[in-house]
Amino acid sequence: MKHFFEISELGTERAQSGKSYLEFLRVPALSAGMYVLPAGATDTQQPHKEDEMYYVASGRARMQVGSEDRAVTRGSVIFVEAHREHRFYDIKEELVVLVFFAPAES
Repeated sequence: MKHFFEISELGTERAQSGKSYLEFLRVPALSAGMYVLPAGATDTQQPHKEDEMYYVASGRARMQVGSEDRAVTRGSVIFVEAHREHRFYDIKEELVVLVFFAPAES
């Protein structure tokens, strides 16, 4: 099992996959991934069955969680409880986000 991760290496691996999301850790109680949305992109994610936390590593956008709405940028941490509607929008700069699901995303 890998214990250390570098954002730059994860970014390269994610880009090579051609997908916006790269899962890089999975254990029963937790999974983690990198989610990247380019400027102007539409976030199409749906509510998840698990609680999740986002850490914005870089970029600038807005995020809506239920009825709450806020600007997010590098250093923002967002909690979204299971089954809650949420999405990033008005993405001004490529958004690079670390996502943590507990328990692991199903």
